[in-house]
Amino acid sequence: MLSPSAVPGLAPAWRFSTGNEVFSSPAVVNGVAYVASMSSAVYALNAATGARRWTFRSNGAVSSSPAVVGGRVFVGSQGSRVYALSAATGARRWRVRLRTEVDASPALADGVLYVPGDAGELYALRAATGARLWQVGVPGHADSAPAVALGVVYLGTDHTDVGDLLAFDGATGKPVWDITDSDGAVDAAPAVASDVVYWAANGSVSATSVITGKNLWSVSVGAMPMDSDPAVADGVVYVGASDGNLYAFDAATGSQLWAYNTGSPIQSSPAVADGRVYVGSDNGDEYAFAVPPGG
Repeated sequence: MLSPSAVPGLAPAWRFSTGNEVFSSPAVVNGVAYVASMSSAVYALNAATGARRWTFRSNGAVSSSPAVVGGRVFVGSQGSRVYALSAATGARRWRVRLRTEVDASPALADGVLYVPGDAGELYALRAATGARLWQVGVPGHADSAPAVALGVVYLGTDHTDVGDLLAFDGATGKPVWDITDSDGAVDAAPAVASDVVYWAANGSVSATSVITGKNLWSVSVGAMPMDSDPAVADGVVYVGASDGNLYAFDAATGSQLWAYNTGSPIQSSPAVADGRVYVGSDNGDEYAFAVPPGG
């Protein structure tokens, strides 16, 4: 168990070089870590040892985080392709060419892969075959993954000097509602819990009803930009900000519960597991907080 007393003794268990920058988050499934790299490759590594199991060479750099479901790895590339790979061997199952590069990570739900395009589109592809079910144009472009819940796809975009939070019917692509008066670009992926979608724009964190599209609360933190995806657990919303703070808000009311300043901007997204919140800071340090603090 990770604890303050154990931190000084931490050391890397292994290291694997991809030969280039890694902007995406790894996916760890069944003891295998799937990692994408700007070296135009996706790697499958033994999560315990770092030993390489396979490498898949894409047609362009990959900043998109892999999604691993049902024995397949789904990932987009800056070469305007979306791939489905065998999780066991790395063999390509299908490949789809889009008209735009893919920087954001795909999201999979109910057998459909939702992929934001960099030139202002959202695509729905059949996960089994790659067949295109629908596509819609969106204002601006998306830098982060969509969230999918109860048949609705939620996507944040940048759009001139404001940002958009958009909701689409997952089956048809028809708009359900949209918010276009946010405080700035919505660069972080939204998070859905129960019937509320939580999202961060430049300088604010908001909660919106998934049914009506009406804001339930919005809190200004005065930090721009906000690239950290919110995480929601046990009635608390955790989000990092460029002012160096990790914030914790009451999910029902938006009341700030606490904040901890790391001294450097936080662009990574917090993760909640085993009673702790984990987040990395631009100062090069990783932090773990008890939930609740001191508990």
